[in-house]
Amino acid sequence: MADPSSYRPEPGQIPDSPGVYKFRDEHRRVIYVGKAKSLRQRLASYFQDIAGLHPRTATMVTTAASVEWTVVSTEVEALQLEYSWIKEFDPRFNVKYRDDKSYPSLAVTMNEQYPRVQVMRGPKKKGVRYFGPYGHAWAIRETVDLMLRVFPVRTCSAGVFKRSAQIGRPCLLGYIGKCSAPCVGRVTPEEHRELAEDFCDFMAGRTGTYLTRLEQQMHEAAEEMEYEKAARLRDDIGALRRAMEKNAVVLADATDADLIAVAEDELEAAVQIFHVRGGRVRGQRGWVTDKVEAVDTAGLVEHALQQLYGEEKGEAVPKEVLVPVLPEDTGALGEWLAARRGSNVSLRVPQRGDKKALMETVHRNAQQSLALHKTKRASDLTTRSRALEEIAEALELDGAPLRIECFDISHLQGDDVVASMVVFEDGLARKSEYRRFQIKSFEGQDDVRSMHEVVSRRFRRYLQEKLKTGEWSPEDAQDAGDGGSAVGAADDDGRPKRFAYPPQLVVVDGGQPQVAAAKRALEELGIDDVAVCGLAKRLEEVWLPGEDDPVVLPRTSEGLYLLQRVRDEAHRFAIQYQRNKRGKRLKSGPLDEVPGLGESRKQALVKHFGSVKKLRQATIDQICEVPGIGRKTAETVAAALAQAPPAGPAVNTATGEIMEDEAPAPAGAASERGTEQ
Repeated sequence: MADPSSYRPEPGQIPDSPGVYKFRDEHRRVIYVGKAKSLRQRLASYFQDIAGLHPRTATMVTTAASVEWTVVSTEVEALQLEYSWIKEFDPRFNVKYRDDKSYPSLAVTMNEQYPRVQVMRGPKKKGVRYFGPYGHAWAIRETVDLMLRVFPVRTCSAGVFKRSAQIGRPCLLGYIGKCSAPCVGRVTPEEHRELAEDFCDFMAGRTGTYLTRLEQQMHEAAEEMEYEKAARLRDDIGALRRAMEKNAVVLADATDADLIAVAEDELEAAVQIFHVRGGRVRGQRGWVTDKVEAVDTAGLVEHALQQLYGEEKGEAVPKEVLVPVLPEDTGALGEWLAARRGSNVSLRVPQRGDKKALMETVHRNAQQSLALHKTKRASDLTTRSRALEEIAEALELDGAPLRIECFDISHLQGDDVVASMVVFEDGLARKSEYRRFQIKSFEGQDDVRSMHEVVSRRFRRYLQEKLKTGEWSPEDAQDAGDGGSAVGAADDDGRPKRFAYPPQLVVVDGGQPQVAAAKRALEELGIDDVAVCGLAKRLEEVWLPGEDDPVVLPRTSEGLYLLQRVRDEAHRFAIQYQRNKRGKRLKSGPLDEVPGLGESRKQALVKHFGSVKKLRQATIDQICEVPGIGRKTAETVAAALAQAPPAGPAVNTATGEIMEDEAPAPAGAASERGTEQ
């Protein structure tokens, strides 16, 4: 590991101008490429105190052994040179999108004498028209099958074309009318090229004129009583309309645009792109990348733009590029895109209307893509085994933590404080073992104290189960501050053993304070065979009890990925419980405080009297008249309503007027008003 000060340039050596820089390791391999408006300011940021750097940046500068730079005239030149160097050197610390070349496109080889329509993958070739990309090759073949009825362009390979020309007999498509058979001279090269150009025009979105022309020809054929020709034209129009229906209209103004959305977490990011041409979604693609450099959403968008348009020219670059956030160098990127297209390109964030709605759809696709990627990664047995081994090695455990439990605290400004416990066994979530806790020992916001309480309660229950099986002595129970009385109750209630199995590793959401609280709770109970660690969300650092410095797992570590999944699941489960609890509290009324009074009898009371206010004024004998309400329950209801503060007047939300109590209220409205009180 190199010391950045050993290769730091001397003051004044770095120019204060736009440029591109390269970090190289000890073997002279390029490990990172970046650009800057001011090389001096940007490079100086890498040579500050390592403790103040982002962990990924710190890893990069300690891996590097030298830095060099190239000065350019403008920011646009810097953008172009950065893209070229990333392509050339493939640096390990730059964001690289995977699966870039895996999406198929519909290609028309206009560079051949007889253009061919085919499915094509890989780098784009000069002289070939591309449409898409599509999510699946079968989607292209379905579209082509519909289009060949109207545009019978050649689809066969060079070998099949040559063979048919030699024997003087076309292939099957030529006989069924889905190929114009240029191989046997049924059409001239000029006529076939015109068919291919019409095919390209239609795929490019110029559909209205062509359909109008076909409809006119159909009516003319019908007037001249050429009914077979009219029927064929009718079927051609129907085939083209079906092909158009496969790409629904999403933007009414026939916009040509690419929409880019990003979904990300601390470790990975997914990018989704919708290609809209003529107001229709003509193609879609997406990538998933590891965030190997310290990059925000704007940086991910910039990398995506470079990846998308770095080798494109002309109409392949649309008039509009819609993004979730604008990159830092918006002006330079706009100039670069305009240069590649040959005309102005609008790079902006949609604010309203159909484009904003479509952007939300693209973002949902990105979120689904990231979730699917994580699911596939988590389901792989080999990957899970490697993750558990890496955790055991990093935390110096005796064996792989086959059962991991994670705790998280959730509250809203100190109210409704709850906690969650999630369980992962063999690297997979075991949702039947999830548990929820309400903080009981105190009120207010104190995450450390809450963590101590929750861990204590969970493992006290575990010790109770051990006591029942004889693995734990009553003397130990007294030392742990718990007697055996609760155990007998647990035996008699017939409930399943919820805390019978101990984890090998306890993970808490937080840093040193939370880890210390969890460890203290275990020590107070006399438990010393369960490891504890904490995962701090901001920098994804792993904290161990009693350690001043965190354990930093490698960025590509499957162990770190598993710990992050466990922590995020605990966070999700805690927030869900906290929101549900808060929602019930906000909807609660004085009748909710009556013990033994269920939902059905509450509704019966409110329905009988019309409102909680009238119920409050009723006598015990009047309350007893409600079916299902006995005298003891009536006395309890009356006492609870007498202690509860009176509710404010009901207000008509439509008009703003105060509703008179005598006014009749529907049963549903009365029930709602009673619930709010």
